[in-house]
Amino acid sequence: MKLFLGEYDHSLDDRGRLTLPRKIRQEIDEKELVLAKGFEPCIFGFDRESWEREAAKHLETPVTDSEGRKLRRYMFSGAQKADIDKLGRILLPAQLKEYASVLGDVIVIGAGDHFEIWDAVTWRSYADKLEGV
Repeated sequence: MKLFLGEYDHSLDDRGRLTLPRKIRQEIDEKELVLAKGFEPCIFGFDRESWEREAAKHLETPVTDSEGRKLRRYMFSGAQKADIDKLGRILLPAQLKEYASVLGDVIVIGAGDHFEIWDAVTWRSYADKLEGV
């Protein structure tokens, strides 16, 4: 099982690419990821195996369940595949960058079965609230 850990300061380059932290890349066997809308304003990143496991959980919910349909629509419509280039960079889709307000300085965090890409200021504000958890 993959386990994404840690917190890393990074920046997007002038083309909107993010160099994934080495420790995050070490958990990814393939050259393709799935990026998706997070529930807070962040971008979720999954390796293929973890994405398929997460997707399978949501596909078990009957299509007749209205809350299940809403979650599926949110999850799958906001997801895109991204290739990791030979330098360990991914191009963040414009739709996801806009959703998460990711423009320049970012924080990449490990979140167990996935990693998350946050705008640096937004993450620091959110993380401050987590201190009491």
